Amino acid sequence: MRIGELSERTGTPRRLLRYYEEQGLIMAERAANGYREYDERFVDRVLQIRGLLDAGLPTRIIKQILPCLDKPRTIYFPDATPEMIATLEHQRDRMTERVNCLSRNRDAIAEYLDAVRNGTS
Repeated sequence: MRIGELSERTGTPRRLLRYYEEQGLIMAERAANGYREYDERFVDRVLQIRGLLDAGLPTRIIKQILPCLDKPRTIYFPDATPEMIATLEHQRDRMTERVNCLSRNRDAIAEYLDAVRNGTS
């Protein structure tokens, strides 16, 4: 697929897709006419990248952990630094806090909807 379709399917601006490519997070083949051509698997990859960026991970860490997100999941990092491990632990903890907060908010909205639907408040 071309960059426009990848952009549309992931909700990611073309400029950001080119940036991800510059950072080595995704790769495009070049067609004879010079257009970028992306494999179907990059739809999920871009969504993963965006999620990790939203969680606060820097692109240099994302680049290191992306191979672990592919299937089959073979995790082997001979070059994992203490800084990388600390960053990942911190980000994991932040994600857990966000998940817990989102769960509480979801439950509160569900309770509110139940009350509204049942005519009670």
